Amino acid sequence: MPDQNDVIPIYLFLGFLESGKTKFIQETLEDRRFNKGEKTLLLICEEGIEEYDISRMPKKNIVTHVIEDKEDFTMENFTKILKDSGAERIVVEYNGMWTMDEFFKAMPDETTIAQVMCFVDPTTFMNYNSNMRSLVVDKFNTTEMVVFNRFEKSFDPNEIHKIVRGVSRRAEIVYEYSDGQIAYDDIEDPLPFDVEADEITIEDKDFALWYRDIMEEPFKYDGKIMTFKGLTAKNSKFPENTYAVGRHIMTCCVEDIQYCWMVAQDESGNEPPNKEWITVTGKISVQKHKLYKGKGPVLMVQKVEKAEVPEQPVATFY
Repeated sequence: MPDQNDVIPIYLFLGFLESGKTKFIQETLEDRRFNKGEKTLLLICEEGIEEYDISRMPKKNIVTHVIEDKEDFTMENFTKILKDSGAERIVVEYNGMWTMDEFFKAMPDETTIAQVMCFVDPTTFMNYNSNMRSLVVDKFNTTEMVVFNRFEKSFDPNEIHKIVRGVSRRAEIVYEYSDGQIAYDDIEDPLPFDVEADEITIEDKDFALWYRDIMEEPFKYDGKIMTFKGLTAKNSKFPENTYAVGRHIMTCCVEDIQYCWMVAQDESGNEPPNKEWITVTGKISVQKHKLYKGKGPVLMVQKVEKAEVPEQPVATFY
């Protein structure tokens, strides 16, 4: 493993073709606050109409490399390109049709993600979201910021906000208008239940939103009494008096349905059968647990009742 001081940062820019990635990267590398002379590898995985102009950059210590074919985007190739460049940092214009999993698998061992931004053309976004939803979700799940370029006053930010928040509650949303004005999304996004209450009941339709929230900010729920409907699961590797309870959640399409669960600790001796729908009540305790490989919300079970299958067995964010 490389020394921590030798880790090479990656600045990763996502988005579909003609979404504004090249323009933003060009402007970033023209900015003296960012381009102070560090040797930079500019890795281009998607070539659009705009081209990079190194002559406009205050420091020219930049090596560009193009990878057009996904088959060439491997760790072996990426590592060789990085080594040959001698770069101290990497700026990547990533191909919107390639998945993030493919990127993470190709990352050289000596690199780390420093920043991720995603650029979107709002005039084509709805079409991409309808026809390539899985790729949109793939990018929004990773990014720290979503920038909607060429935004017009006639566009409805509420609709866009809902789509982004259906995937990520953490990504900052920015609207860059055609006239150059920039606005940050400040639309309130309250949860559909009172998170300040000591006892919270989660409706079936709200399970996906609640599950994502408790996994992102578990300490917000520490010590609270939760009641919700879930499907049990257990295998021989689970500790005694422990089972999983959760729901299958679909983020964007049938292919991405996953069983999303939390640890349930039940000392009653009346553990429910495997794969049974239950309504469970218990206190959340955020603690280390081997099933989490670290800290996570453990439901200290107080009450269990057999339940009917929900009207919508697979939970969604809409």
